[in-house]
Parts: sequence; structure tokens; C-alpha cells
Amino acid sequence: MSAEGAEARAERLNTRAAGVVGLAVLCSRVLGLAREQIFAALFGGGRVMDAFTIAFRIPNLLRDLFAEGALSTAFVTIFSKTVATDGEAAAWRLANKVATLTAVSLSAITVLGIVFAPWLVAVLAPGFEGEKAALTVTLTRVMYPFILLVSLAALVMGVLNARNVFGMPAMASSFFNLGSIVAGVVLGYWLDPHFGARAILGLAIGTLIGGTLQLTVQLPALRALGYRFHPDFHWRDPGVGSILRLMGPSVIAASTTQVNVLVNSVFASELGDGPTFWLTVAFRLMQLPLGIFGVALGTVALPLLARMAATGQHGAFRSELARGMRLAFLMTIPASVGLIVLAEPIISVLYQHGRFGAHETAESAGALRFYALGLCGYAALKVLVNAFYAIERRTTPMVVSIVAVGVNLALNWIFTLQLGWGHRGLAFSTACVATSNFLILYLLMRAHLGRLESRAMGALLARVALASLVLLAIAWGGGQLLLADWAVQRFWPKLASLTLVIACAAFAFFLCASALGIGEVQELRQAVQRRLRRTR
Repeated sequence: MSAEGAEARAERLNTRAAGVVGLAVLCSRVLGLAREQIFAALFGGGRVMDAFTIAFRIPNLLRDLFAEGALSTAFVTIFSKTVATDGEAAAWRLANKVATLTAVSLSAITVLGIVFAPWLVAVLAPGFEGEKAALTVTLTRVMYPFILLVSLAALVMGVLNARNVFGMPAMASSFFNLGSIVAGVVLGYWLDPHFGARAILGLAIGTLIGGTLQLTVQLPALRALGYRFHPDFHWRDPGVGSILRLMGPSVIAASTTQVNVLVNSVFASELGDGPTFWLTVAFRLMQLPLGIFGVALGTVALPLLARMAATGQHGAFRSELARGMRLAFLMTIPASVGLIVLAEPIISVLYQHGRFGAHETAESAGALRFYALGLCGYAALKVLVNAFYAIERRTTPMVVSIVAVGVNLALNWIFTLQLGWGHRGLAFSTACVATSNFLILYLLMRAHLGRLESRAMGALLARVALASLVLLAIAWGGGQLLLADWAVQRFWPKLASLTLVIACAAFAFFLCASALGIGEVQELRQAVQRRLRRTR
């Protein structure tokens, strides 16, 4: 097979894999949304959910820093290169060493987290006092083992992704959401049928049950590859050393978003009851398109980019990176416009039930609009940061991220305290940081590679902007016509109206994008047609 044929085949496989991951992540995000809908309806958007949000965020931050962020990214990079250069046997030995090290180190971190929970809560939520602070400490201690479970799950996911198995790892988080919903609601009802503050302990225990499911559902696929775990404490290994060296900078670089969200929590804790959870609701909705497109593209691109970098395919590396970013922009720019225009009715349909009322909907929508401004930057970063890891320039994203955390602190102080924007200012500062992060890293990568198909990128952005204007007009007009009274409109008519407006706006966008000759739209349509033909 010629080099051009091999590259074309790799692109088709990459697009197909990205589609599989995107569908799996969509399922996970929808279930995650359902999880928060149910919890919001049962407990409202005030003191109890603020406490649960912060308690879950502490181990969840460490999960993003060490597990699904740094560990998974570093492991996939080194594992893929080990397979390409030393063979499968060496790669499996490396997996055993890393799994043993992960289990030992994360167990120690879990014990420390349980012991020092009161101090962690005091630092991360200084505005919580009295019963609210005590409840947060209790929930933190219950959920802290979650980090061990999902760290091992992330390691298994990394092995499967490196061996080009993407479906089940991406679906694993759906089992987490299912387990936490079912177990959490059942246990919560058992503890307090009226779902008062005591029932929130059931949700905390359900989180651990969901984490266990996320790990165990991936193990059959791992065994099918021929992997058998054997404890290996010989950690003085070149592969382990490479992973640890890669993890150090990527702990900082890959976690900018989560660190900034945590910083936002510190500011939000001083704003009374509600803002912490309102920001979580808004961020969850922003993550829905981010997870479907940005995470899917980044997950599939990393092993391919690592192999291309290891084998010296510089031209293919450049093309695949540019193509991944173009796809990210194509899918997230219209999503950003839709979230900004239809923020209130979207949150009203999804969350305005039970104890979560119109006031909480309006406050969450204000944050969603500002978060959505940074959606494109978030999605492109998922691809771009992985490219830096693939070429082992890991310190570059680290330095940029350190600066970004400082900028976020400054912007939080300006927007929230000086301008009085409240929790909306926290969302806006996060969006600004994500966008500036991407622009800086893009320019640095372009300088390193010499060129990055910038003309194609500019042409795509111009055409997507034109198509998005059509989407904007239809979404705004439809919202004014059908959803102006969203706060008092009944659920089913509101759902039908919102679905109609979104469907018409999306159809108009892709129709215009196709008419404007955006090649990536043609590629996506052909991929869907091939999938439908295979299904028939």
C-alpha cells in the first residue's frame, strides 16, 4: 500500500473511531445530565447540593489530575511507543508495573484525603460554615475512595485505547452514571424517604458503587486482548520513568480547566447558597458538546499522533493535527451559538423540576452563556495538548497552564469582586482562559512544525461563521416565537418547542455548511452514509 493510501486509510479509521467514541461519550454525558437532573429535583439547588458538589469535586479533581488526565495521557503515549518499538510483551510488562504503582500510590492518597478532609474543605470552600461545612466533610470522606477506583479504570481505558479499542472504555463512564443514579436514589430513599440532608449520604455511597462499575465493565475487553495482571514492584524501569516524567508537566497542563473550576468554587463558596451548584449545572451542559466532539477527537487522535511522531511521519502528523482541530471547530462553534441563545429554555426543560425552580434556572443560564464562549477553545485544546505530548514537548503546555491559572485568579477577582458579576464572572473568566490557552499553544505548535495548514483553518472558520449566523437567526427567532414564556410554560409543550427550534437551526447550519463547500461536512456525511449502509 502506498504512503498516500495508508494515510487515507488511517484517516478513515480515525474518523470511524471518533464516531464510536463520540456516541459513547454522548450516552455518558446524557446519563450524567440525567444524574444531575434527578439530584437537583430531589434536593433543589441550595445548601445540600452545594455541599455534595464540593465534596465530590475534591476527589474528582484528583481523578482529572492524576487519572483521566495526566496518567491516562502519559500512559497511552509511552505504551503506544513501546508497542511500536519493543513489541507487545514489553508493553504488557510495562502495564503491570504502572498498574501496581497506581494502586499503591492512590491508596495512600485516599487514606490521606480521608484523614485531612476537614482541612481540604476549609481551603476549597472557605465560605462554608457550621452544618454546611460539617456535611461537606462527611461526604468528602465517604467519596474519597472514588479516586482509586476511577484511576484504575482510567489506566485500563488507556491500555484499551492504545490497542485501538475505544467503544467499551468510552461507555464505562455510562455505567458509573447508571450505578450512581440507581444506588444513590435507592440508598437515599432508605436513609430518608423525604430526601432531606441525611439522604445525601446515599448519593455519596452510590458514587462509589458507580466507580466500581466503571472499572469492572472494562476488564473483559482487557482480558480479550490477552492481558493478565501480575503485581510488579520493579518500578525502576525506563518506561515507568518516562511515564512519570511525562505525567509531571501534564498534571499541570492537562488540568487547567479543572484547577480553574476549583478556584471558581472557592470564590463561589463566598457568594451564599446556590452559586456552587449553579456553576456545576452550567458547566455540565457546556461539557455535553465538549465531551461528544472534543474528548472524542482528542482520545482517538492521541495514539495515532504518538505513532506518527515515533515513526517520523511529520507530514502526516501535521495534517492529522490540523484536521482534528478543524473538526473540533466545525462541531463546537454552532453548539456555542445554540447554548448562548437558548440557555434558559434548555436548562428549564432539563432541570426545572421538583425543588429546582425558575430562579435557579435563570441563574444557571447566566453562567452557561459565559461558559459557552470558551467551548471552542476547550475542544481544540483536547486535540492540541495531546499533540504536544506526542512529540514529547510536555513542558510547553505546562508553562502555559501555570500562567493560565494566575490569569484566572486575576480575572475572577476583577469580574466577581470588582465588577460584581457574581458567579457569571467566574464562568466568563474560565472561558477567557480556555480561549487564550488555545491561541498561545496553537501559535507555539505552528512555530514548531513550520506550518499548520493555517489557510485551510481560516477558510473553515469563515465558512462556519457564515453558517452559524443562519443558525443564530433561526434559534433566536424560534426562541422568541415559541419559548418567550419558558418560565411558566408547561413541560411537554416547552420540550416540543425547544426540540423543533434546535432541529431547524441544526438542519439549517449543516445545509449552509454543505452549500459553502466545507469538506469536513462532506466527510461526516459520507461516514454516516457508510454506517447506515453497513447497518442495512
